[in-house]
Amino acid sequence: MKKLVAAFITLALATGAVFAQNSSIQDPDASNIGNDSARQALREVSVDRFEREGAWNVRISPDFGVISGRLFEGSPAGKEELKDTDNTEMEDSKVLGIKVEFFKRGVNSFYITCARPIPIEGITKTVSVWVCGRNMAHQLWLLVQDYNGNNFEIWQGSLEFSGWKKLTTAIPPSTDGEHGIVQSSVYHGDKPGLRIVGFRVDCNPMEARGSYYMYMDDLRAVTDLYDVENKDEDDMSDAW
Repeated sequence: MKKLVAAFITLALATGAVFAQNSSIQDPDASNIGNDSARQALREVSVDRFEREGAWNVRISPDFGVISGRLFEGSPAGKEELKDTDNTEMEDSKVLGIKVEFFKRGVNSFYITCARPIPIEGITKTVSVWVCGRNMAHQLWLLVQDYNGNNFEIWQGSLEFSGWKKLTTAIPPSTDGEHGIVQSSVYHGDKPGLRIVGFRVDCNPMEARGSYYMYMDDLRAVTDLYDVENKDEDDMSDAW
């Protein structure tokens, strides 16, 4: 009986340790995602700052409502400056606003998509975006495309909060280089392995009524640039 109790305690402690490593769903550790080698050069890079008119499109089924999007002056107060010398002089004074006027309650979604997919160099570990969700129980999904052109959707977070909040999601690594989100392969050459397509908001049927407002800013990614930064200067480019 004592041996059984000891075994149970050992199992519980081991399970607790594993859970502790993965308990922070909203703030994943980029250094532990797909980390099968000590060779990593993690960098936080700016993907888009929502500063250009016409760079993002919004759409919803005409059966469910009318949607519009435009830029506004503003910025989240809690946003930290990006530690990247290449981006320190970039303009960062606007946010993207989305307004949806629902015709009726129902199971529906609306989309916020890039005018063209945005490529990210290296192996992307996490993607974050600042969102003002107006405390509605809608769900935000990240839409991405891997090197092979396959489309994937990754849960970014719930919009059931007040004010601005940074939502971060992990990009699940491919287990065998052929299935899932493939970002690296000897066949890929120099092209980026991940492209940001945009976002989808799945609306809560009970709250999808009247007018709904949301705002977005500062789309960033944490990416592993080891292969990019350590490429030999005399290495030939395969982009021909």
